[in-house]
Amino acid sequence: MSEDDVSRVVGEITRIFRGEKDWSPVEEKLENLNFELRAEVFDMVLKRCFKVPHLALTAFDWVKNKEGFSHTMKTYNTMLWIAGEAKEFGMVNKLVEEMDDCGIEKDVRTWTILISHYGKVKQISKLLLAFENMKKFGCEPDEVAYRAMIRSLCSCGKGDIAMEFYKDMVQKDMVLDLRLYKLLMNSMARVGDVAAVHFLGNDMTRLSLMPENSVQSCMLKSFCISGRIKEALELIRDHKSKDLAIEPEFFETLVRGLCKAGMITDALEIVEIMKRRDIVDGRIHGIIINGYLVRNEVHKALDMFQSMKESGCVPTISTYTELIQHLFKLNRYEDACLLYEEMLGKGIKPDGVVITTMVAGHVSQNRIFEAWKLFKSMECQGIKLNWKPYALFIKELCKASRTDDIIKVLYDMQASEIVILDEVFHCVVTYLKNKGELDMKAKVEKIYTAFKLDLQKCSNSEEQVSLRIKVEKDVVIDQSESQKVNYSSVHPHDKTYNEQDVHEICRILSSSMDWSLIQENLERSTIWFTPEFVLEILQHCSMHGNTMLKFFSWVGKQPGYRHTVETYNMAIKIAGRGKDFKHMRSLFFEMRRNNYPIMPETWTIMIMLYGRIGLTDLAMNCFRDMKAEGYKPSRSTYKYLIIALCGRKGRKVDEAIKIYGEMIRARHIPDKELVETFLGCLCEVGRLSEARRCIDSLKIFGYSVPLSYSLLIRSLCRVGKMEEALALVGESGAEKPTLDQFTCGSIVHGLLRKGQFEDALAKVESMKQKGIKPTIHVYTSLIVHYFKEKQIGKAIEVFKEMQESGYEPNIVTYSALISGYMNMERPTDAWNIFYRMKLKGPSPDFKTYSMFLSCLCKSGRSEEAMKLISEMLDSGIVPSTINFRTVFFGLNREGKHDLAQLVLQRKSELIRKRKLIT
Repeated sequence: MSEDDVSRVVGEITRIFRGEKDWSPVEEKLENLNFELRAEVFDMVLKRCFKVPHLALTAFDWVKNKEGFSHTMKTYNTMLWIAGEAKEFGMVNKLVEEMDDCGIEKDVRTWTILISHYGKVKQISKLLLAFENMKKFGCEPDEVAYRAMIRSLCSCGKGDIAMEFYKDMVQKDMVLDLRLYKLLMNSMARVGDVAAVHFLGNDMTRLSLMPENSVQSCMLKSFCISGRIKEALELIRDHKSKDLAIEPEFFETLVRGLCKAGMITDALEIVEIMKRRDIVDGRIHGIIINGYLVRNEVHKALDMFQSMKESGCVPTISTYTELIQHLFKLNRYEDACLLYEEMLGKGIKPDGVVITTMVAGHVSQNRIFEAWKLFKSMECQGIKLNWKPYALFIKELCKASRTDDIIKVLYDMQASEIVILDEVFHCVVTYLKNKGELDMKAKVEKIYTAFKLDLQKCSNSEEQVSLRIKVEKDVVIDQSESQKVNYSSVHPHDKTYNEQDVHEICRILSSSMDWSLIQENLERSTIWFTPEFVLEILQHCSMHGNTMLKFFSWVGKQPGYRHTVETYNMAIKIAGRGKDFKHMRSLFFEMRRNNYPIMPETWTIMIMLYGRIGLTDLAMNCFRDMKAEGYKPSRSTYKYLIIALCGRKGRKVDEAIKIYGEMIRARHIPDKELVETFLGCLCEVGRLSEARRCIDSLKIFGYSVPLSYSLLIRSLCRVGKMEEALALVGESGAEKPTLDQFTCGSIVHGLLRKGQFEDALAKVESMKQKGIKPTIHVYTSLIVHYFKEKQIGKAIEVFKEMQESGYEPNIVTYSALISGYMNMERPTDAWNIFYRMKLKGPSPDFKTYSMFLSCLCKSGRSEEAMKLISEMLDSGIVPSTINFRTVFFGLNREGKHDLAQLVLQRKSELIRKRKLIT
């Protein structure tokens, strides 16, 4: 049966099921159908009947007795989901028993469905029992099952148990998605488990799910949300001790947390610090105003409001809304109206919330004409009305005893095809009953009955909904354009895909290099594509550039699908990473032709992709085009362009200095990575006066003097300019003790590289006498030195001392050990360190692989280096042209010409995978 035939059959059966109230004619019509009913077809029918679970169960039971038909695990899974969504747990138990009686095995998906449903109704004991039974009956829980458990336990307030499941995941090399990490982190902060919050933060950083600054921001939010201000402040101090720049959002989160905890005085102190850094805006003032309003200190809120306007900050619409609401509560009607007029005068476009607030205020003053006029203006302003503003309008009219207007609103809702909730009807009926207006009550009950009949007809329409079974998230309802009832308020949309669907599509896309076979499998799949789902797939399979770009083109042509700016940006990234710049530009122009808004982020991505491989002329041209077309470069735009201009390939120092100055004038705060790269470049080419000007510019952004100086000193040490570095330490005056602490590792490393071993040891000893422990940087530098001097015993001794001091070796330390062992001709020890990294972390990165690969080739072990190329690809790390060249030359030197040719073939295959070949 073709795909079109299957679709037709599914539609016909669904129409029969949902078109009759009595089962007898349904059974008769089904018996008269002239085709074989297969399990996969019936599974699709069930999915379309999920809104009427009892009808789905009746059909499920009827088809069970049909000759030649047997239910499968898949149909049982679908039925279990339908029953669980309807909270029919008696039906769920019955279906599970049937599976046992019929000998149908349960797979991971079955147990995950049960876990998900028990979690939603907070049946923790059944939830835990389902997970144990899954393992008991031989099903190994996968990532989806663990995620369902953790989500359910966190929503039930059992974060401590969820954390134990997460630790199991870590041992099995499984990871959560970003949203679940944040959920679990919030749960652990709520119960006061600070160590667990830090553990999760470290994992997020280790797995590179987010930049370290963003991870710290998540941790800060968790502490602030849970009211743990002490822990939040300790985190800020720890952040500063790591020389990480404190972003404006950190301050904002802290201000919000302090206000939530009622510590507004402390919050105002933070705002003063922010003012000195010139990073206070209307949003920050709005948080303080909200804090005062929560405490009902309206006069202080209004004083703050006046102060922020005088300082030149523009209030946000939410600040205006909150103030207007409180003024109405205080019966200050005229003041509220003046505030609304002021808001309009500033060009702030009102939203539905503030207009509804004004409508309620007008009704409270019996200004019904003004209320109606403002209410109807929402449609003219493009604000889509749902049941909420109508419900609030009716509630206020009931308070004002405006019966005629209440009926008018109900008729207006009916005419506008807005869902009228039961509670709204009950509110009106109760009001009319108390007023003794029985005729009007009967009229409203007629409206209610007519509405229910219309709703029932709509729910029986085949075009009402299309179901996508989801294990991790709630069922998402995609309504057709022809549908007449707007359920968007009742059924909020969530993530439109699940991890199993992602893995299935990724499996199809990576199964072959033949696009025609892949396309055939995609078209046979029943999975529905949404932009969010496509974006996830593009991110998962970005290494397969050729296939992914063809998939991007194919999915864009599917009925009912339209790409978003985000999916285009990801496709541009994939093309650029594969060095397919022609196709990258083609996608950019395609966005324009299809009227997608070109955002600064799109330009930034192209600048970054050109810059990362040294094509700085093209990056600069892109930057100029961006500005010429009226786009304002963001902080990220400046950052990636300057980093590219400072790189060894395509270096343009004068341009970098010019762009950095432009960035500073635009008041964009350079982060630590950018500053280090920029200073490193300037020191390397001897532009020390510009380097000094750079650190002077950092003061206006809140960088402390020791931090600014330490960044320059590190750069000087890295390029071997030790005299200049030591002179800079000497001229730091009162800041010298702090600067010593910040720069000890860099100075020791620089002295060792210069061969000044005694001076380096003296520096370490002097720091110890001042009570400053050697840092991991110092220990690693000593390890490198001792290996270089062939003193392997001393190197291992330093490594052990470092561990005893409480330091966990980082990726640089492990890389130093691998390099040292290889130079000492102890490859077995080097491999042991490498495998320990893969097993226990931190995982080897591109630099570690490249270094190890180079060492192996130098020592005549190019065949082992060839193995590393495969491991890099398996780990999602793309080997560079230099990596391939190193192994190719190494194998040829060793006389292994066939293997050398195989390396070239792998390189060609990788290029074909990553670059669009038409």
